[in-house]
Amino acid sequence: MRASSVRERGAAVLALSAAVLAAMAAGAGAQEAPRPLEIMDQFRLVSVGSPAVSPDGEWVAYTKSRSDYDENRRSSRIWMQPFAGGEEIPMTMEGLSAGSPEWSPDGKWLSFAASRNDGERQVWALDRRGGEARQLTSVKQGIDGFAWSPDGKRLLLEITDEELPWEAADTTDDDSEEGDDDEDQDEDGPRPFVIDRLQFKRDYAGYLTRHRKHLYVWDLDTEALTQLTEGDFDDSFGDWSPDGRQIVFTSNRSDEPDENDNSDLWIVDVPAPPSSRDEEVAIPTPRRLTTNPGSDGSPRWSPDGRLIAYTRATEPHLIWYDVNEIAVIAPAVGEPRSLTASLDRNAYGLQFAPDGRLWFVIEDSGEQHLARIRTDGRGLERVVTGERVVNGFDVGRGGQVVLGMSDPRTPGDLFALDRRGPRRLTAVNDSLLSVVRLGEVRNIHARSADGTEVEGWITLPPDFVEGRRYPTLLRIHGGPVSQYDWGFSFEAQLFAAHGYVVVRANPRGSSGYGQDFSAALFADWGNKDFEDVMAAVDLAIAEGYADPDRLGVGGWSYGGILTNYVITKTDRFEAAITGASEVFYRANYGHDHYQRHWVAELGLPWGETAENWDRISPFTYVENIVTPTLIMGGALDWNVPILNSEQLYQALKK
Repeated sequence: MRASSVRERGAAVLALSAAVLAAMAAGAGAQEAPRPLEIMDQFRLVSVGSPAVSPDGEWVAYTKSRSDYDENRRSSRIWMQPFAGGEEIPMTMEGLSAGSPEWSPDGKWLSFAASRNDGERQVWALDRRGGEARQLTSVKQGIDGFAWSPDGKRLLLEITDEELPWEAADTTDDDSEEGDDDEDQDEDGPRPFVIDRLQFKRDYAGYLTRHRKHLYVWDLDTEALTQLTEGDFDDSFGDWSPDGRQIVFTSNRSDEPDENDNSDLWIVDVPAPPSSRDEEVAIPTPRRLTTNPGSDGSPRWSPDGRLIAYTRATEPHLIWYDVNEIAVIAPAVGEPRSLTASLDRNAYGLQFAPDGRLWFVIEDSGEQHLARIRTDGRGLERVVTGERVVNGFDVGRGGQVVLGMSDPRTPGDLFALDRRGPRRLTAVNDSLLSVVRLGEVRNIHARSADGTEVEGWITLPPDFVEGRRYPTLLRIHGGPVSQYDWGFSFEAQLFAAHGYVVVRANPRGSSGYGQDFSAALFADWGNKDFEDVMAAVDLAIAEGYADPDRLGVGGWSYGGILTNYVITKTDRFEAAITGASEVFYRANYGHDHYQRHWVAELGLPWGETAENWDRISPFTYVENIVTPTLIMGGALDWNVPILNSEQLYQALKK
């Protein structure tokens, strides 16, 4: 969905945004020490994630990531510390990025994925007692993901196909000299893309050929690579059965996978390990486990091997507006049973505990709860709740739980879950937070034009004075199916530090409030969601926070799209920033990577349904825009292509 593709473009976006709105902040005074947040603090922030509890429950491995402004890159290191708390230990070197930490089943090795020595991404392992990392795999094209077998002797690998025959460029004679004519130079250049798929491009990936992701098993003793799946479709999200004999995975094997999102669960038997690297092993035939017409994914085998838990979306016609649920299925019987159908909230991040209960995260009204449930659907318990968000967790063999959490004043840390609640393990940003002043974040509930309640958050300048009105920014989230939440927002705090009140709301289309709330936006963009965000602004004015004569609006991706609707419908804002937006929707068909989603929501962009596209395109109403607008986008963005920004720019200049 667009939500998972939203890219808040880092310091460049925020710096330009702050610059274009600087004039609106006239009268906002300088801050007392400790100092206000500044743009370069974005590069001082550390993100912590991917917690992994060791098999003996004594250690927690995790990643710490940060962006380097001078090197223009983001890198991660792996650390570990005792579960009981104590000094953290760096496990990988600075400057050599590593991620996806996983413990070997015996707890001796801490493995990770990394690209080293100018090579492709491989699996590496560290003896946790110390020493250099050891490379475990040597796959020519690298690996996309990995998982240890229960006996610790093999690795399940996700690998993308090597180059196809027509993609291999001819090599020239090693004795050739510089100065060849243009014809020879052309022959040495890249070959054409051969395109015959319905879905022929994807952001980050570029043009798509028939390269597919399949599952393999790597034998650690013989270094033999055994292929488990094949065919013109992608296979992913594999999980070992507890006895190590089978793999459950996800794949869309319909007649035209590019035309639907009908991924199902499949089970494949794992062949006996080959005796040598050269021994050929027949590729086994997988067995289909689910038949739901929607998307089934993220399978997890129960500890006793009797059930597989997974997430599913049961109303595929609603595309990303469909709230997913958790289901279980017995691999021997094949009859699924929903555990959370009545919850009407997205659930994800499934993990079984040793006692057989299933742990997961619930997205609910600006919060993200850590919850657990029995496999018969009873005993749903929200273990960690409140005005904060849970961002990932891990459950150890002994039932130890480590989770990542963020709140309005804490960018994110790891916590161990004790009987009394979460116990803090890391403090990765305390040194930065000790020298900056943050603004207060207040929760609001506005009433939209039709009476619908709209939740949001107001971030106040650090030196906020009650009764004084401030220049105010309406910031709109991407998606549209995502949500602002109780987590830390660097962007909101940065604007607040420069004297702005920042209003963030969750309009119709947002997740976290149930399927009806989200699906209200279906084929009706820029209508109810416009009324919702304006209701939040009106509340900020009514409560005395916002100066109605100094209002700005902006967002990225769908946040930019809704910004376009806002400035075609009202002249109340003094300035706007529309980032990576879409404007003239029919022009996007075949150019962005949403061909299937566009048609599902609006119909084909020609014939009788063409009117649907033009009716909700901001370009249709561009003559109404009088707001000074900064238009931003990425030249290589195929999610929301720069075509849109160029069209809006050209129209406003004209």
